[in-house]
Amino acid sequence: MTQEKRVALITGAATGIGRAAAIALAEAGYDVVINYSRSEQAARETSALAKAKGAKTLLFQCDVSDDPAVRKMLAAVEKEFGRLDALVNNAGTTSNVKASDFESMTAEEWDHVFAVNVRGMFQVTRASAPLLKIARGSVVNTASIVGLRPGPQPLPYAASKAAVVSLTKLLALNLAPEVRVNAVAPGWMEGDWMKRMLADRYDDLMARRAKSTPLRRCATSEDVAEVIVNLITSNRFVNGEIIVIDGGFSATT
Repeated sequence: MTQEKRVALITGAATGIGRAAAIALAEAGYDVVINYSRSEQAARETSALAKAKGAKTLLFQCDVSDDPAVRKMLAAVEKEFGRLDALVNNAGTTSNVKASDFESMTAEEWDHVFAVNVRGMFQVTRASAPLLKIARGSVVNTASIVGLRPGPQPLPYAASKAAVVSLTKLLALNLAPEVRVNAVAPGWMEGDWMKRMLADRYDDLMARRAKSTPLRRCATSEDVAEVIVNLITSNRFVNGEIIVIDGGFSATT
């Protein structure tokens, strides 16, 4: 039986942007489906935080690069809620190989990043499309500033995010007029992801980037989640756009 309350599916919702988006959508009146791949305890913490905002939650463990598992996830969503109004494609992975170290990059590692970040995004969108079309819903993909301009991220990650940018526009064309598809492109972000990337240089390099940013700080997960929710709940004539969230850094340097 289809419920009246709106429902959002967030992939990679255990931590970071995914967690912030799940909480923000719960606060905006959505029930939320919390997808995760490995971090069960963190996903349960996200669920508790969303419930505290009034949401009913469904946790589903699924590697988005596994299409049969993705199909099972959407079948569970339909069984539990009977509808899907919003999809946030946030699940992602990266490589630890330095961008300049060409010889250390294996085909397997390159393919794994693309399988999750690009094919996985497509597979979840494809499986969600029938329910989203009924609801005349919205999709928001997590891209990155390095998908729009060169940056220090590992090559397969940056290239995969450029593919996300392109695929967002293609999906916006091919799912219209029933479903809108947009993407967010965060710049340098505070938190664990950049701590892993920058290691012991984190504090110094983040401070330098904040100083060079017109708004004098780096982005947070909550900044990104705010834009995600706005794209879903309003901006009804915005489709196929990539919204940069970096405090004006890339627009002014």
